[in-house]
Amino acid sequence: MRAATYDQPAAAPAAGAVAPELLRRPAWEPRAAAHAARADALTAVWRDARDRGEKHAIEDFLFTYYPTRVSHLRRWHPGPGVALADAAEHAGWRWYREVDLPGGSAGATLDVAAFLADRADSVRYVRALVSATAGRPGTFGCFGLHEWAMVYRDRAAGRDHRHPLPLRLGHDGTDAVVEAHRVGCSHFDAYRFFTPEAVDRNQLRPTRERQPAMEQPGCLHAGMDLYKWALKLGPAAPGDLLLDAFELARDIRYTDMAAAPYDVSSYGIDAVPIETPEGKAEYVRRQRAFAARGQELRARLVTVCDTLLARRAM
Repeated sequence: MRAATYDQPAAAPAAGAVAPELLRRPAWEPRAAAHAARADALTAVWRDARDRGEKHAIEDFLFTYYPTRVSHLRRWHPGPGVALADAAEHAGWRWYREVDLPGGSAGATLDVAAFLADRADSVRYVRALVSATAGRPGTFGCFGLHEWAMVYRDRAAGRDHRHPLPLRLGHDGTDAVVEAHRVGCSHFDAYRFFTPEAVDRNQLRPTRERQPAMEQPGCLHAGMDLYKWALKLGPAAPGDLLLDAFELARDIRYTDMAAAPYDVSSYGIDAVPIETPEGKAEYVRRQRAFAARGQELRARLVTVCDTLLARRAM
């Protein structure tokens, strides 16, 4: 298939097909370089800790729970429907194919058919989940108690808590906060880490099967998971979408831990003391701001999914 240029149309595509937009190297190469530089800036703290052989109790989560590598974050993709001129190296990447361009040169573009042959079920799932979540009102009264429920009564049961950080209020103080509040976690991947003693304190019963029906945009973990869904879309996710999702996940993670029972002062972070009225108000303020950012990302994820599925139908 030939690609269209900005100033010279390509030969007409086959009936029902859509010619990709063409980006010549002087246009796409600076974007790829800027993307890699942004990825380096966003991962600098984690990479510094890794290079020193240290664990980072806050940012490790972004590379363990969401298994990826910095090299993947640094790799820029234009997304579906774009051909890159003079990009022979891209043609060897997974789910790319080589295309003939005007003037006899070669380029590379995402092979939507090959990608969907492997990932169509994931694309449909991501679309269904994020669109359903986007259509619900946010809930803003959980106050991050999921992290507290994950360590509830750990000492009484002889268990070590999840992170190598001291508890800000101690074991008894942490348990007292859980017992003084209504716990209403809607996110299965947080709920499944509750201690056995905390499970029945949750007012909801999220399950993996019910996740599309229960996920709501006020949930911090649902916001972080937008990074996971961008990763699921692989090279179909344009580079700016992937890094915007990663940046949101990183920002949420810092608040998630600041509002958790752990003492994060060793990282230069002030606690969000959700056991106080002031802390609750600050948590909700941040939660609403994250929800707004997440809704914008959900719309962009749905657009990518729709673009992929529409091209498959052609």
